[in-house]
Amino acid sequence: MSATPLVSQVDAAKTEKSELVPPLLGASVAELTAWVQEQGQPAYRGKQLHDWIYHQGVKSLADISVFPKSWRAKVADIPVGRSTIHYRSVAADGTVKYLLQLADGQIVETVGIPSEKRLTVCVSTQVGCPMACDFCATGKGGYKRNLSRAEIVDQVLTVQEDFQERVSNVVFMGMGEPLLNTENVISAIKCLNQDVGIGQRSLTVSTVGIRDRIRQLAQQHLQVTLAVSLHAPNQALREKLIPSAKPYPIEDLLDECREYVEITGRRVTFEYILLAGVNDLPEHALQLAKQVRGFQSHVNLIPYNPIQEVDYQRPNRDRIESFVKVLKQQQVAVSVRYSRGLEADAACGQLRSNKINT
Repeated sequence: MSATPLVSQVDAAKTEKSELVPPLLGASVAELTAWVQEQGQPAYRGKQLHDWIYHQGVKSLADISVFPKSWRAKVADIPVGRSTIHYRSVAADGTVKYLLQLADGQIVETVGIPSEKRLTVCVSTQVGCPMACDFCATGKGGYKRNLSRAEIVDQVLTVQEDFQERVSNVVFMGMGEPLLNTENVISAIKCLNQDVGIGQRSLTVSTVGIRDRIRQLAQQHLQVTLAVSLHAPNQALREKLIPSAKPYPIEDLLDECREYVEITGRRVTFEYILLAGVNDLPEHALQLAKQVRGFQSHVNLIPYNPIQEVDYQRPNRDRIESFVKVLKQQQVAVSVRYSRGLEADAACGQLRSNKINT
């Protein structure tokens, strides 16, 4: 549970609207058990509440039919912490983009990515993003606030319910920089693992790189995958593409990544968006190979997904294959990820929190 405790008195839900009542979503079975006991209910109702929140998708305590009607009436105003679907679009490949409206009216994006063997959810961790990457739509819209643990977990439950299929993988690659919201992201990881039932090795946290935060994540000794958005093989080019990278030299970032491998025993994935004529030349591949050599890592190349605000171009397949060839010759583990959801503006780098009228 976060630092804010669960509301301990039912009457707190009926206080002034300016007072924020923390939602129940995100709480463990032990925390929910303690809460129901504070309300004068037997301990077993905590497990019932946990099941209804995480496995039956209840959005209001008033709808939990196993609870006494009199108590349901008293706790009806206690927020579970579920969003509403403001807009939903489906790409030809089956990828679904959701605009979810939060309790304060803010809009956040989530993407459900189905495949033959799995259902992956790309979750946001902030409303907007402060990193201002030049090629990314999310950064063009500015930054509003961090998402709470409940708001992160809610995205996974929303996609799971909409697809009527169990979510197998979660990637923290949506709107926002996860490691600028470290406490809530770590809490959400633990909740998704322990309460929703998704294995930690099926969770991926993506970061541009915030000084000392990768180390902080490593010290949690989680088994998640760390994906670092590198996007350039040297500091000068990285600063042009990611202005926020200026105070954090690439050498320092890579040293912190090596520490992550030493502490966790987990390899690091380096995300690298290929921009035609900008960072996709053979010499860039050689520089990249030199940077990532010497510790457990994997390079994930992502051909650029276009947005309206800038005129970067996606390299053609020959350029992509040439880049891959150079990395392989340098004994670098590499793969190419062709993003899904392009038609719905749901692919990597395309997310933005535009409010679409429905």
